Amino acid sequence: MPLLDETFGIGDLARLTGVPVRTIRFYCDEGIVESVRSTGGHRRFDRAAVERLGLVRRLRGLGLGLPSIRHVLVGERSVAEVVAAERAALDVQLADLSWRRASLRAVEEAGPADRATRLELLAAAGSGSAARNALIDFWRRTMVAPVSEAMLTAFVTTAVPDPPTDPTPQQVVAFAELFALAGDRTLTRGLLAMARANAELVADEVELMNGISEACTLAQPMVQAGEPPRLGPELDRFVAAHVSVRGGKDTPQFRGRLLDHVAADRDPRMRRYWHLVAEAGGEPATLGTSHLWLTDSLERSVSPDSAAEA
Repeated sequence: MPLLDETFGIGDLARLTGVPVRTIRFYCDEGIVESVRSTGGHRRFDRAAVERLGLVRRLRGLGLGLPSIRHVLVGERSVAEVVAAERAALDVQLADLSWRRASLRAVEEAGPADRATRLELLAAAGSGSAARNALIDFWRRTMVAPVSEAMLTAFVTTAVPDPPTDPTPQQVVAFAELFALAGDRTLTRGLLAMARANAELVADEVELMNGISEACTLAQPMVQAGEPPRLGPELDRFVAAHVSVRGGKDTPQFRGRLLDHVAADRDPRMRRYWHLVAEAGGEPATLGTSHLWLTDSLERSVSPDSAAEA
């Protein structure tokens, strides 16, 4: 404990640090700054209080709260750690503000006839992170075949875009529409029915997903270039992936049955879903759009005109 003749009063501490007396009293009551009492009952402070209060003032100037500052003062966390945590929290707040601004612009830019509908759509979705979580849950609920968590995560990464840190009004509307589609129970039931039926026919879901992924990668340049669906090596790889896990041979009859099996994927709402994923993420050639291109190519391959094309 410092000797009283080596200390100074609260007024002197206020002049040395620039912190108001009232604030110093508050910090003392909160245990942020320590003091001793004179025989007359007045608070007295040592030189360490000046340094301690200076650090508190600088951290408060950066917007840190007293709980974080207290962690630094007692040695539980470093200044770098609490500053990094504050910056991360601020990033989240800024992203939320950017999302709100884009949402407000989206409502503002809507025509009078569409404004109420758009307002309801955006209000239901909420933030970008909330919409993304709903989409992740949507795919987890419709994935009935046993796959590893790593593979499921890899699929979700391609099927659910990350909300942009500075979205456009069009992107927030796209996310809101995706959120609405994820809440469509009839769409979910259709995907579940397809998944359960295919689970009984597919010997190895992981092998199928890997094969489809390879076919989508082959198709991606065509999708990027705006090429129409067609017969070719991309479709052959797609069909081969299904043949390898379903058994049989690549015949017109097999392709016809396969087209029936992927019918839910070609639902207009799923077409809209993958279009919105591309719009929300800013990537025109996604896994979903490439997969649609392949299923449309499959339909062409079983049409009466396919023999002439071949």
